Amino acid sequence: MEIILATHNLDKCKELQESLKSPNIKILTLADFPEIGEIIEDGDTLEQNAFIKSRTVFNLTKIPTISDDTGLEVDALNGAPGIYSARYAGINASYSDNVNKMLKDLKNIEKKLRTATFKTVVTFVSNDLELVSEGSVKGFITEKPYGNSGFGYDPIFYVIEKNKTFSEMNINEKKECSHRGKAIAKLRQLFKENNIL
Repeated sequence: MEIILATHNLDKCKELQESLKSPNIKILTLADFPEIGEIIEDGDTLEQNAFIKSRTVFNLTKIPTISDDTGLEVDALNGAPGIYSARYAGINASYSDNVNKMLKDLKNIEKKLRTATFKTVVTFVSNDLELVSEGSVKGFITEKPYGNSGFGYDPIFYVIEKNKTFSEMNINEKKECSHRGKAIAKLRQLFKENNIL
């Protein structure tokens, strides 16, 4: 079956494609549908934003669609940036802009108070079915970036169980323990329960 990943983010596509690998699935992305422009995510929660994208793309293409929305919730910042994680440093902020703003905002916060949770909500929309799954991972924000892989806040999100940041992991290591990897694993289980795969 064909499934569209409703994102223009190539880094996210790579991770989602890796997690969804299956001989029964042909993965398409929004790059295959240039006529679909930017989708405004104006929901109040990760789930609402993910459904906005998956429903919009499904309604335009009639092809089953997966979308995700991810937020980094930092305890010392009262749960910010949350749903605004991608634009924490401004509308067109780069990954490094967001990382630098985070490090600046936490500058005088001691290590034990730099705890954070990464959350991903994944939604699936098809003609007669809507599914939702969530994954989360706890860690803390480092005082400077570490590692060269990954994207977004990965260089400063330290996963205690792995003793390293996401950027210090390879894609398979990250898939095993990451918020997005966990959400996709749950979605795959929902696929099985609904005889989709």
